[in-house]
Amino acid sequence: MNIRIKRIDKSLPLPQYKTKGAAGFDLYARTTVIVKPKEVAYIPLNVVLEIPSGTWVMLAPRSSTHKLGIIAANSIGVGDADFCGDNDEYHFAAFNFTDKEVIVERGTRIAQMILVNYSQVNFEEVESFNREDRGGFGSTGMK
Repeated sequence: MNIRIKRIDKSLPLPQYKTKGAAGFDLYARTTVIVKPKEVAYIPLNVVLEIPSGTWVMLAPRSSTHKLGIIAANSIGVGDADFCGDNDEYHFAAFNFTDKEVIVERGTRIAQMILVNYSQVNFEEVESFNREDRGGFGSTGMK
């Protein structure tokens, strides 16, 4: 599948799948960003994407991102197919969970994206499902 991409800074590489079996492609910090302790900063990722209708992109931290002292402030990001204007650059919302400033250098692979198919649904409202409740968190036990 081909998707159209616009890089804001063409001196940084195109996103890449780093292994043959990788589900996500890595994205680079476009600028150096300082994330203050216990605060959120937005790291520009240098890409605008035009993805096919019926798909969305999941923006997630790389598995090593926490080693920098930051995590994704919003867990994952959802990029819709219609988020593709010339200035719709993706950003990583980074939360610094440490007591020190974290400096994310320009060019750092900070996040990854995965292209996902979806279907929209129509809702049919009901008063009851007439089924037995399963319970809440942990309702099937620990082992």
